[in-house]
Amino acid sequence: MTEKDDSFSCENSVKLPICVFFKDARLVFKLDKLGLEIASIALPAALALTADPIASLVDTAFIGQIGSVELAAVGVSIALFNQVSRIAIFPLVSVTTSFVAEEDALERVGSEIQESDELETNPTSDVENQQLIAQIDHYTDKSKSVSESFELETVEDERRHIPSASSAMVIGGVLGLVQAVFLISEAKPLLNFMGVKSDSPMLTPAQQYLRLRSLGAPAVLLSLAMQGVFRGFKDTKTPLYATVAGDLTNIILDPIFIFVLRMGVSGAAIAHVISQYLISIILLWRLMNKVNLLPPSIKHLQFGRFLKNGFLLLMRVVAVTFCVTLAASLAARQGATSMAAFQVCLQVWLATSLLADGLAVAGQAILASAFARKDYDKATATASRVLKLGLVLGIILAVILGVGMPFGARLFSKDVNVLHLIGIGIPFVAATQPINALAFVFDGVNFGASDFAYSAYSMVLVAILSILCLFFLSSSNGFIGIWVALTIYMSLRTFAGFWRIGTRTGPWNFLHYRS
Repeated sequence: MTEKDDSFSCENSVKLPICVFFKDARLVFKLDKLGLEIASIALPAALALTADPIASLVDTAFIGQIGSVELAAVGVSIALFNQVSRIAIFPLVSVTTSFVAEEDALERVGSEIQESDELETNPTSDVENQQLIAQIDHYTDKSKSVSESFELETVEDERRHIPSASSAMVIGGVLGLVQAVFLISEAKPLLNFMGVKSDSPMLTPAQQYLRLRSLGAPAVLLSLAMQGVFRGFKDTKTPLYATVAGDLTNIILDPIFIFVLRMGVSGAAIAHVISQYLISIILLWRLMNKVNLLPPSIKHLQFGRFLKNGFLLLMRVVAVTFCVTLAASLAARQGATSMAAFQVCLQVWLATSLLADGLAVAGQAILASAFARKDYDKATATASRVLKLGLVLGIILAVILGVGMPFGARLFSKDVNVLHLIGIGIPFVAATQPINALAFVFDGVNFGASDFAYSAYSMVLVAILSILCLFFLSSSNGFIGIWVALTIYMSLRTFAGFWRIGTRTGPWNFLHYRS
């Protein structure tokens, strides 16, 4: 108990709920129990998130050696595949992480109570043994009512049964199959929609790559569903190892299939598919050692909860995607130079979010567990700590980008006009890093509190206001106007996170009694 008090007490006694964020900033890097727990989750998660983009860059470099037409064709196919995947991936992973963390915490509470009862009971008496069994059965019934539809079960072997893990696997597999069938059957019309016309030399290689890569869709969705399960267990090392193994396999197979076997873009797609199935197999093997994935019956699956909250997050994904896509579209309307500069700034702007996402994953997993246990002290301390770390990370990134991006811009283009516009965009890219980091970490905080409805509806409202700003400011101020609007967009996202805690509403209602 003393250890818990030392870890969390400095974060709790606050007059206003929003002061949770500002209090004891000097302790932000303290390596206490909470600090070590956050680091053990956030660092592997951030590394896993950055592994795929690095592998994609290597992949692109190999494909670029084939020819510019093939490179462009694969670029369109990857963009299309990723956009379709994102619709399913983000809601599935986010919901799975929270639900598994909640169920895992409740099951551990049950185990702790059982162990406590066993220590207090004399095992030599048959009557007392029967009473102990009755107490355990009584708690099992009670835990079911607390967790509503969780219906936690005890299995005879050492593996646990986590209903949400089984549900995520089924949903991930079904969505993966649906995505594969959709992309393979509709490849040509979808590529036409993306601007690859029937007479374009890009059409044939783009179709080949998209159809072959789509065979890996079930593996992609399943592996990400399993990553959500591991995150719920606060284990981000296993997904990191699996991701690195898969990406290294992809990098090794690329030159073999592309150049040695002379399979071209088809070889690149096959290498990628093999790597995705390898990741899935590794994760499935590790997960089956921890969890009994076969539910006792269909009624134990949590399809209703997944679909309800998944739909809310789907709304959110659509709102976010529309804002960023609209900004790119408005930049494209201003000409090729404006679009080229905007694309460079946008990719840097988004890439740095991967580091903040590591903190978001840590915050989500720890908060979901704390809320399930009704450990509001730890929930408050965790939210405070990850938000402070997010702000510090954002400030560091702002300095690095502000100093380094003017020199690094020449790596992306040598066009004087493009470089001039990139120079105009750099202050926005750098200055918004603290705001962006807070916005991404607030996503993890909201998801950890299972505040999916607020996350979705607030994001839709933010998107509506941001879209109006994008149209107005881009028409009146051009390239600068687009970046001003995007700054407003991220500021509103951050404000929405502060508002929820500051008004002590939803899952943060308990702050009324801790003021």
